[in-house]
Amino acid sequence: MVPFPPALRRSALVLATLAGAGCSGDRISGDLPGGTNAPIARPTAPPVNMAGRWMLASPGRGQCNMTLGAAPGAAEGTIAPEGGCPGSFFTSRKWSFDSNGITIRNHNGQPLAQLSPDATGRVDGKAATGEPVTLSR
Repeated sequence: MVPFPPALRRSALVLATLAGAGCSGDRISGDLPGGTNAPIARPTAPPVNMAGRWMLASPGRGQCNMTLGAAPGAAEGTIAPEGGCPGSFFTSRKWSFDSNGITIRNHNGQPLAQLSPDATGRVDGKAATGEPVTLSR
């Protein structure tokens, strides 16, 4: 095996670093249809601070506590259910917020519930199976 000279190794490292840096931008390069070069849309945070301990309840099915993790102003985060959750909510691992509201997903990324926050800080909606679900502090 022929060893590479140090200058060639440094050049390869510089090229690899520059190539990787070119892939980390947050703008779309080139023109979009219509001739605009717009930034990628970032999701907005929900109107309710989701971080903290919540009670998930489904009437007639039970309730459990969950700790939702999120950085301030985040549009998604983690879920740590405490046990005894109704239905499949013991598999809850992630939440996200978009124009449809708050989605709770399981460990496989499958939606478990779609919820909407109200002005009082309560979050209501339906489980994927159709039962009503509420998150409250």
